Amino acid sequence: MVALGAGAAFAQSPDGAAVYARHCARCHETDKTGWAARRDALGKLPPDAILAQLHTGIMALMATLTDEEKRAVASYISGKPVEAFRTAAPPEPEGLCPAGSKASDLLSGPRWNGWGGDISNSRFQPADMAGISAGQVSRLKLKWAFGFPLASVVWSQPVVSGGRVFVGSQNGAVYSLDAKSGCTYWTYQASPAGVRSAVTIGPRSASNGFAVYFGDLEARVHAVDAITGQALWKVKVDEHPLARVTGAVQLYEGRLYVPVASFEEGPAADPKYECCTFRGSLVALDAQTGKQIWKTYVIPAAPRRTRKNASGTQLWGPSGGGIWSAPTIDRKRRLIYVATGDHYSDPEEGFGDSVVAIEMDSGKIAWGRKLLEGDRWNLGCIAGDKVGCPKGEGPDFDFGSSAILHTLSGGREVLLAGQKSGVLHILDPDQRGAVIRQVRVGKGGIIGGIEWGTAADNDKIYVAVSDLDRTNPEAGGGLTAIQIATGEKVWHVPAPKPPCLGQQGCSAAQPSAVTLIPGVVFSGSLDGHLRAYATADGKLLWDLDTRKPFSTVNNVPGAGGSMNGAGPAVVDGMLFLNSGYGFLGGAAGNVLLAFSVDGR
Repeated sequence: MVALGAGAAFAQSPDGAAVYARHCARCHETDKTGWAARRDALGKLPPDAILAQLHTGIMALMATLTDEEKRAVASYISGKPVEAFRTAAPPEPEGLCPAGSKASDLLSGPRWNGWGGDISNSRFQPADMAGISAGQVSRLKLKWAFGFPLASVVWSQPVVSGGRVFVGSQNGAVYSLDAKSGCTYWTYQASPAGVRSAVTIGPRSASNGFAVYFGDLEARVHAVDAITGQALWKVKVDEHPLARVTGAVQLYEGRLYVPVASFEEGPAADPKYECCTFRGSLVALDAQTGKQIWKTYVIPAAPRRTRKNASGTQLWGPSGGGIWSAPTIDRKRRLIYVATGDHYSDPEEGFGDSVVAIEMDSGKIAWGRKLLEGDRWNLGCIAGDKVGCPKGEGPDFDFGSSAILHTLSGGREVLLAGQKSGVLHILDPDQRGAVIRQVRVGKGGIIGGIEWGTAADNDKIYVAVSDLDRTNPEAGGGLTAIQIATGEKVWHVPAPKPPCLGQQGCSAAQPSAVTLIPGVVFSGSLDGHLRAYATADGKLLWDLDTRKPFSTVNNVPGAGGSMNGAGPAVVDGMLFLNSGYGFLGGAAGNVLLAFSVDGR
């Protein structure tokens, strides 16, 4: 049993420590990978945030506890008494925009739409859209900050268009904000489980208006009027209880292409859980109605009974292959590319750890390129007894980031896919994804390698590396520029020594997606810094520390923390940035920050 800490002087449920030891410690006290946060890190969260995760968040289906046990655990971890869990939506934020504020054409001016900024997922913002030059980056100053209530993680890519910012939240709300002031136009409560994906903006054919489309962590897709925030439709795209939509949907020719992932790797840490039955899929929906057109599993065979584990629990397979990030559209070949996660259980069938091409008209798999064999992994592999771990345990080298469809200066097209193995794969879309070359940039790991995304401009790709090491916060990180045509490393910049050493959630790891404007590449770190580098030689141009408190326009207590997941959006002379990631070894925070040149 875990001993009660000194911070537990408050009156607590007498069984809080026992419940933690029985249900939680097997992962949270033994994991050295960063997947499961340690109790000392969790203890820095308010009890409401811990309860939210146990009820509707990432731990909801792993934590098979009664409400009383959840309150006891939250009290034990936080060292503070807790009230009954609040099921109501977060309060309407202060700082509302003035009534009668006019909306512009959301798709006519500078914008960053969806996850990658374009349907190729390049994460490159042209000069006319960015409105910030390389020479101005060092003059960026904070213009406003927005605080997300009931949040310790900020994970939704900011989307900016028509002078508005659209962003999801851990508390399940999607917000429409004014880009210049940060005032709130509307709040739409989507799901208590949270909205992690970026939104995608598109026109409504039935009117002159626009809609925003996004998925939530209960595997529903929502269409909302972009101007008013009124719901248009919502549909559930997968009935598996652990299915979720983490990647942005892609909109093309009136169809939404929805990536479906899951967190079924998590409950497999419980020896009594019948792992695993989820299969990743891509779902095509009619953008106007939400009606399903087709659904394609990247693991075609349905799961079946396989064997029983050492605890006598029935196991299932094949499973896995979640699609974590946004699909990539290939207009010329009429294909959609998705990059997939690992397998959760035996047998290893279908396209886990793969780049898969799917025909956009029919949903048929055109080809799949499996880039790692033998990767069968779940959270049971980091539990002390490993009862839930598959035979022949793999390294958990998912593809967490989208593939980039890139055209070289000579006209040749290639697919660029970064993997948690620390390898960048360069593939030929005309040869069924044949490997042209592979470039190693990191050592890889469960929270290692290339996590959430690369960016490409002209003939180079810029790759940030996580390689989180829980035992050495100075390890990991780094940014590399690679010549795509040859695989040559043009330059490499190691991660600087983290200024936050000795603090919770401090690491040099750089798991965030990078963002690119002409002459500058931006990379966020778990140390809470956003750094800007010159694309020519990797010279440091700007270093921003966000790991501190912020006054917010909506009067929610705000603070920055680690950066993980989404990268910044640069639009019309402003940079929009998330800070806070109290999960997977990071420091909690809850702010969206907006910068402009000289704070103008």
